[in-house]
Amino acid sequence: MNAPLPLTGRTAVITGVSRRQGIGYAVASRLARMGASLYLAHYSPHDAEQPWGADAVDDVVAGLRTQLADGARLAHTGINLAEADGAAQVIDTAVSALGHLDILICNHARSGGDGPLAEMTAEKLDAHWQVNTRSTLLLTRGFSEQHDGRPGGRVIWMTSGQINGGVMENEIAYATSKAALAGITPSVAADLIRRGIILNTVNPGPVNTGYLNVDTADRPPEVLEEVLSRFPGGRFGEPDDPARLIAWLVSDEGRWMVGQVLTSDGGFR
Repeated sequence: MNAPLPLTGRTAVITGVSRRQGIGYAVASRLARMGASLYLAHYSPHDAEQPWGADAVDDVVAGLRTQLADGARLAHTGINLAEADGAAQVIDTAVSALGHLDILICNHARSGGDGPLAEMTAEKLDAHWQVNTRSTLLLTRGFSEQHDGRPGGRVIWMTSGQINGGVMENEIAYATSKAALAGITPSVAADLIRRGIILNTVNPGPVNTGYLNVDTADRPPEVLEEVLSRFPGGRFGEPDDPARLIAWLVSDEGRWMVGQVLTSDGGFR
């Protein structure tokens, strides 16, 4: 008799699953093949405004349905996490659709509308804070409130490279919102572990989700070349690179990693 898949019987909420080239899709694919049921949150209007464009949500969902294990289920919703009640809507609708939630992966992020310090405004800072930081904290609160203490409670946050001295002088609003998550990880993890939930944060480094291709980049070719030169392996990160780490962290194999900010960036410096 075959052993059950490692996430059989568990349900994962994954935000930011709106494009097949995205990290969220790669994570959802990994977890589906590990046996998990999936609740996907997406917001295609954000991608439609970017140079890399949006995918049809039906195609994204269909691609993941084919990877579900026997007995696993999938549901999804479109939601703007900039809204004050967006996080609560995700958790409430996920519980209504699939029941108890075991895993939360906060992969969503706002891109664009940023700049250097001289161009910062309250509106730019608030826009990134609302999506990247506030909604992540509120999603985590809502997830913890519905968790009943059973084994396997996991939360994953996503940050960026400031923890390693990375410089993002032209993306001050984004970098601030992500650095806040890295900084508060130990404090929130200490609270959650008492409820049987393990929180870790992942810095994936530059991952080519379309924004590092010359024809769909949001920055000049010379900048892309300079970024690539900082990878000792000679390639950009790919979505499945951080997905492998995240899949391990949410499995039982990752149960002794608590409150860490982990970098999986191919040695990028």
